Amino acid sequence: MKIVFFSAQPYDKTFFTKYNTQGFELSFIETALNEQTVALAEGAEAVCVFVNDRVNADIISKLAAFKVQIIALRCAGFNNVDLEAAKNHGLRVCRVPAYSPEAVAEHAVAMILTLNRKTHKAYNRVREQNFSLQGLLGYNLHGKTIGIVGTGNIGKAFASIMLGFGCKVVAFDLIANKGLEEMGVVYLPLMEVLKADIVSLHCPLNEQTFHIINVQTLGMMQDGAVLINTSRGGLVDTQAVINALKTGKISALGIDVYEQEEKLFFKDHSSDIIEDDTIQRLMSFPNVLITAHQAFFTDEALMQIATTTMKSIDNLLNRKEVDLKGAVLG
Repeated sequence: MKIVFFSAQPYDKTFFTKYNTQGFELSFIETALNEQTVALAEGAEAVCVFVNDRVNADIISKLAAFKVQIIALRCAGFNNVDLEAAKNHGLRVCRVPAYSPEAVAEHAVAMILTLNRKTHKAYNRVREQNFSLQGLLGYNLHGKTIGIVGTGNIGKAFASIMLGFGCKVVAFDLIANKGLEEMGVVYLPLMEVLKADIVSLHCPLNEQTFHIINVQTLGMMQDGAVLINTSRGGLVDTQAVINALKTGKISALGIDVYEQEEKLFFKDHSSDIIEDDTIQRLMSFPNVLITAHQAFFTDEALMQIATTTMKSIDNLLNRKEVDLKGAVLG
């Protein structure tokens, strides 16, 4: 049985080869899945895709014509897949609903600490023998109010960490998590959560959450708030956030995701002229921290992604769905 991996990175080959206990034939392709590359799936029973691969109705139709049976997402989000089209063509879709949520939560905390205590600037200063503290003033996280939008596995892990810092944690979600409430998290309407000192996004991207951070919701935030996004780039109206940074409405921004990241992330552009003026503008702010979709990137997470994905494909091929609750999408 052959699986073609699109948008494959060296670490994908390392981990999926290591945990290929089923003996599948694995083919790793660096390019993303799109209209021009879909033909590379011919001869495979399954394709494995990532967050920036395009899996729309037209591509799914072509995959079905190639006799592909399974679309496996090696991630939790599935907003890039047309599930209705997959169902109509008889393709099964699976994902990794939970892989080390602590990895993403810890990265969000790392971004907050970096922006607050300016350790990235201190590191560069000291390497240049500059030991001045001027411009490095931060504040205690203890006692601050942290607003969380979305309290799934990652949001829950993030809330637990921030409670450990001695923060007051407020959250918005369609369904309150009773366990978090028992820990001290207070669920409030979105407009109240956005008034927190620091707002961190941990919700999926869908029609309801697209640009959930926009001109109107930014206006609900307190002056000088910090915004963190380690979820999906489409949650944020980037131009509106740039304007909020320019006026000081937002005092700091940390993003591990970007709405147009598919053209930039996971590639080395150090010798290129980047034509994306929006991200160039973001990078010009001293109070903006950008990482390139790195939050998931831990040994534990990659191991779980590989083992869960391979097991799901094997189970679907053999009609065993007993352990696939939450993993099968169609």
